[in-house]
Amino acid sequence: MDFAVPELGEGVYEAEMLKWLVKVGDTVKRGQPLLEVMTDKATMEIPSPFAGKILSLDVQEGVRIKVGQNILKYESSSSPSASAILATGTSGSSIQTRKVESASPATNVSSPTALMNPPSTASIITAPSIRHLARKLGIDLSKVEGTGPGGRILLEDVTPLISRVGANNGEKTKKIEAPRPDYGKPGTRVPLMGLRRLIAEHLVDSARRIPHFSYIDECDVSELVRLRSALREPCAAMGIKLTYLPFFVHAIVSALKEIPIANSSLDEAKNEIVFHDHYNIGVAVATPGGLIVPVIKDADKKDIFSIAREIDRLAHDARNGKSRREDLKGGTFTLTSVGNIGGLISTPIINHPEVGIVGVGKVIKRPIYDEDDNLIPAHMLYLSFSFDHRVVDGAVCAAFGNAVIARLKNPAAMLLPRNS
Repeated sequence: MDFAVPELGEGVYEAEMLKWLVKVGDTVKRGQPLLEVMTDKATMEIPSPFAGKILSLDVQEGVRIKVGQNILKYESSSSPSASAILATGTSGSSIQTRKVESASPATNVSSPTALMNPPSTASIITAPSIRHLARKLGIDLSKVEGTGPGGRILLEDVTPLISRVGANNGEKTKKIEAPRPDYGKPGTRVPLMGLRRLIAEHLVDSARRIPHFSYIDECDVSELVRLRSALREPCAAMGIKLTYLPFFVHAIVSALKEIPIANSSLDEAKNEIVFHDHYNIGVAVATPGGLIVPVIKDADKKDIFSIAREIDRLAHDARNGKSRREDLKGGTFTLTSVGNIGGLISTPIINHPEVGIVGVGKVIKRPIYDEDDNLIPAHMLYLSFSFDHRVVDGAVCAAFGNAVIARLKNPAAMLLPRNS
């Protein structure tokens, strides 16, 4: 029997096949993940609506697949539900019927979520490592609400229960560390696919289209360090994770209003520079699959604390594969940071069709001379600007950089309401 790609979400008609989670000869249960796909930079697992044996896998990893396309063949088990499936035949018109009868009578065929989350305990969608951890600690995954794509249970969903298990056992619970990044294995080859392929295509397109130039300046952020240090604990008490990024976003928006051409794009078809009157700031986020850029919409209408909450939400969703398509579109300027890793200076590639991007390095404490030639300690930061030289000249870039630096040197002013 053939299995076809089910509905993946409203308005989603195709996806990239990332990897098979089963192999020929495997016996699968209903709800067991069959394959992993990616749509608009969001990944999800497609679970099996049938129980049976895999006979063939008919598509290769890395290819595009469409909703309704047959992708594998299986031999149904001899359960009553399987007999009902066999009775429907193998025609394309019977695909939905097979899905309904292989789930449960109460399952609504029109709901992709219902198909992704069959009600049986075997339908729990999560990684094998989390299943192993749950078994080891005696956690019932059927009682855990998954917040990942299609209801997938993530490590963050299980973590609160781990501390309770440790308390019940009277043992000290060890902190769960994030999985180590996969930097590859020497002497092997892997296909350029999924998010890595999308990143490659986008950056090559940007490099081909745009004559980049870079401008680097430094900024004394000692006042910013002190202000953030004073606010961090009160913000944490309110559930706000206050990093330096919200201040950078706020400063960039103010500078974009002062230098509007930095917040523009080039319409190559009409040979026109489009000055934007909205301020949507993309913030690059490193995820296990690669770099993506969720967008803070209307950042000029948000205060520091609202921006902090939005960055935290967007970054969390991005790292857990839950980014919505609307969160990844509509940017007018981009911010990327290597400071949390340890870099000082970068030369970032512009996120086309924008005309500019700024990279921020880590804050370092070093001696500088003040206006009276006294040597004093200061917290310094390098800012790396890349601009489209077709639209922005060096002098304009320097003016924009000065505008950003002026705001960062006086961070307390960012806490005041913005002027309309």
